[in-house]
Amino acid sequence: MISKNQLKLIHSLELKKQRKKLGLFLVQGEKNVGELFQSDFEIVNLFATTEYINKQAKQLSEHHLIAKTIESSEEELQKAGTLKTNNSVIAVVKCKVFSAPEQQQAGLVLVLDQVGDPGNLGTIIRVADWYGIKHVVCSPDCADLYNPKVIAATMGSFARVQVSHADLTEYLSSQDKPIFGAFLEGENIHKCKLPSSALIVMGSESHGISDAVGKLITDKITIPNFGLAESLNVAMATGIILDNFKR
Repeated sequence: MISKNQLKLIHSLELKKQRKKLGLFLVQGEKNVGELFQSDFEIVNLFATTEYINKQAKQLSEHHLIAKTIESSEEELQKAGTLKTNNSVIAVVKCKVFSAPEQQQAGLVLVLDQVGDPGNLGTIIRVADWYGIKHVVCSPDCADLYNPKVIAATMGSFARVQVSHADLTEYLSSQDKPIFGAFLEGENIHKCKLPSSALIVMGSESHGISDAVGKLITDKITIPNFGLAESLNVAMATGIILDNFKR
């Protein structure tokens, strides 16, 4: 049974200031919680149905979580969580703070400027994971990684992709790798020679890449359009650009 204090804690973690203060966040649903078992995130408590506990008994035992698991009803979980369809498990987990990758690190690094929508950030993290991108560097005004909507949208990819926050002008100024940025007036990405090691900057749908960050872009690229749509969702555009880099 979920106590009043536990319910209060779960609800408080919907707020960024409480997540920051307590150093905790929520992971909801069997899929996302299952990813925690394969990661080094520390689970503080699990609230789960009897069915879930019996189904995952081996995992709970192997990860020393039996004592941290509170048996709960579907109704309690529905009341406690933020997802309409979650009726099996909620985890309270310790936050981790990641640093932006070092200058000399090879490979592709995804950089997000002012991507404030939680659903977009979560989907971008999921797309990054699909293409093997290990690092996403966000401007301070991006959505919070540990927002429940972001975690839900990642579909478990939050456990494999390191998301850090940094002053982008400072971070990009220290880089000697090419910096690609998505602009409507950029060069057709289908005609570009794309390196295997670079930074790829994506801006928000409403504002694009900020002027300060834009000055540091070495290669402006665009996705050519063949129809009449005015723009692409930033997560969709990120997927198309990453596909071109990985092709």
